[in-house]
Amino acid sequence: MERLIVGGVPSPAAPPEESGTAQPVAALELLVHGVGGATPEKMLDDPRTVRVTGDDTAAVYRRADDAEAETRTDPPQDRPIPEAYVWSNLTSGNGTRALWLLLLPFMVVNLAHWMRPAARAGTRTVRAYGLLVRLAALSLTVLLVAAACEVALDLTAWQCAGTRACAEHHSWLGFLEPGGWWGQPGRRLALAALVPTALVALLWYLSHRTWRAYESQEPLPRTDGPDEVTTLSRPGFWYGRRLVSRLRAAHTAAGLLTVAATVGTAAARRDHERGAPALLDALGHLLEATLIVGAVSVVWVVCGRGRTENRLDHKIDRHLVRRLPLGSLAVLAYALVYAAWSRPGWVSTGRLPGDLTFGGIAVAQGVVAVALAVVARRLYRADPEHRSALRGLGGPAVVMLACALGGVMSGGVAQRVADWLDGTGGVLPGPPVLLTWQASVIPAVLLVVLAHCALLGQRAMSRAKAQEPAVEKEYGVEDGDPARTRTISRARAMAALTDRAPLLIGVTSGATLLLGAAAVVGALASGKTPVGAAVGTYPFVEGAARTGQALGSWLIGFAFLTFVTWGRRAYKDPHARRTIGILWDVGTFWPRAAHPFAPPCYAERAVPDLTWRMTTWTRATGGRLVISGHSQGSVLAAAAAWQLEPADRARVALLTYGSPIERLYGRWFPAHFGPDSLKALHGDVDCWRNLYRLTDPIGGPVRLPDVDCGPFADPLEYGRTTLHPLPAPLLGHSDYQADPGFARERKHLLARLGLGGRAPRPTVEA
Repeated sequence: MERLIVGGVPSPAAPPEESGTAQPVAALELLVHGVGGATPEKMLDDPRTVRVTGDDTAAVYRRADDAEAETRTDPPQDRPIPEAYVWSNLTSGNGTRALWLLLLPFMVVNLAHWMRPAARAGTRTVRAYGLLVRLAALSLTVLLVAAACEVALDLTAWQCAGTRACAEHHSWLGFLEPGGWWGQPGRRLALAALVPTALVALLWYLSHRTWRAYESQEPLPRTDGPDEVTTLSRPGFWYGRRLVSRLRAAHTAAGLLTVAATVGTAAARRDHERGAPALLDALGHLLEATLIVGAVSVVWVVCGRGRTENRLDHKIDRHLVRRLPLGSLAVLAYALVYAAWSRPGWVSTGRLPGDLTFGGIAVAQGVVAVALAVVARRLYRADPEHRSALRGLGGPAVVMLACALGGVMSGGVAQRVADWLDGTGGVLPGPPVLLTWQASVIPAVLLVVLAHCALLGQRAMSRAKAQEPAVEKEYGVEDGDPARTRTISRARAMAALTDRAPLLIGVTSGATLLLGAAAVVGALASGKTPVGAAVGTYPFVEGAARTGQALGSWLIGFAFLTFVTWGRRAYKDPHARRTIGILWDVGTFWPRAAHPFAPPCYAERAVPDLTWRMTTWTRATGGRLVISGHSQGSVLAAAAAWQLEPADRARVALLTYGSPIERLYGRWFPAHFGPDSLKALHGDVDCWRNLYRLTDPIGGPVRLPDVDCGPFADPLEYGRTTLHPLPAPLLGHSDYQADPGFARERKHLLARLGLGGRAPRPTVEA
């Protein structure tokens, strides 16, 4: 059938009661599903549905009987026209998206950009916060490429191919053995450099392709100015096209320069020390100077102008976007030719200087994380909000975790490849000492985390025991079934653990920072592995060092293999793909403002979709609209409502259920979903009702007057009744529509919109 909306946005239409016409106008109910996705047939409770507008990625559906309801002369007046917005293919629909799991640190550091405490936008402190997060993100790109260089250049080309026993054990390295044309170390390094170069090219390609599909989706044009109450109402918030293209150029250049530095500095160091010909020595100095200029240029671009949100910024810095990566590629080509130049008598021994590289990255990340904590704390003190995660330190804690994830994945790859290549038994020096130290402190970090988890679990069980009398009183039973009471109270206590997550993140981040610093100091001070450094000390210290090093190596390898296994399962198994897709639904809501290689932001497509649909409906028909969102769908619904102009926003009602909009987003992202922003949204829309359960680990109250209804009883009945002869299940986060209270609250909203009679605005229930 034809699409309902063709062309641009209709001009505002006066509602029938204002224009004086008697033409009846229907209302619209726009349903938005949550994480994990849903089919239009299930959302509309009808096997016959038609696509109204959209494509195979995201679309709006209706029941076949309602396909042209608003064009009738007698549209339904006792109910709204239901529509379903299905957006699951934006995240978890494609099996290849599971490969993004390997870039998890990039996604985590990008989240930290949006976690800044609430403060007046535009201040120097706010800009400093964004700058520090972008620098942390840049360090993760360098770390990933450095890990690829460690595997391909150091372990494979420098160590294994330069050791005859190792090269003979791996026949595919035979042509690289010393003595042949490819046997010179510089040529081996130049050839192996194609591997990390291909990785950088792949990252650039993925970022560029998703940039065209997501960041280049233009939002609805606005005629009014930006709303200063919340950043989410700014016209350019969901249009980060220019910034992502700049960051993509900078990170691509950083990756290429990292490869060039790994290849070129090894040859330059040899030329400086061994009295090489003056020409090679000069070329080596020129290469080093060029690398410094390139690194300064990359940092300058990253430190430059951030996002422009007050308007739609259509400009693209084409010269910078093209010339910076191409210039870095030219530097890499220069480094490869320089390293491949004939140097008779050059023999590869020991390791490439990876300790200094990885140590420098680790120190830089620690300094950035501490500086970010200072800035975040200053912002928090300027506008304190007691429900903010970790009192404003949520962003720095998450940055620290992103760096730790990057270190675990980098070290895991290096450790496993070293074990695989060194199958002949101890003939290779192995990966840099720092990676071994970092692996050795992982058991200590896990011990701290597990101890804290055990404490949280013990407290949860104590709270569950204390709630049992209240549960029986709530259901009006005396001497009820102990097992049933215990099940309900434990479900509530376990759901409440979500509110303790900030403390767990803080403990994990603090332990990672302190023990990671100890690992860097130990590696740089001793130059040996923990076992080597502990030789000759107390037996207890030697035993602890051996245990930590062996267990850490096993754990870091297990963690890496787990990531790879999840990725392969998600590629082949649709059920596993959906489970992992839920992680992306939550983690990729925010635009890529810090890391261009992070998984793409689906909201940059979904929010404009919803905004266009709501605006075209309200302006073309003059009717009102209910947008009903479950879980993550409620966050999309609120974000889309913020993007409407005030006149359109006033004709919209919100129904949210199982919503994390305050419990998670309000606490972790206070600058965007804080109390002031939610209060302003409540005042702008026609009405808003929020439904939740105490057994829901995700959804919770919005904490605004006249918004929250509940909590809903879960289960519906304590025991067997006439209406429920079989035991009622605990629903937790799912099936809110199965609760009779859902129909009651929905009826209130519809009555507010003039459907089914008038009703007063509902108040908060006890």
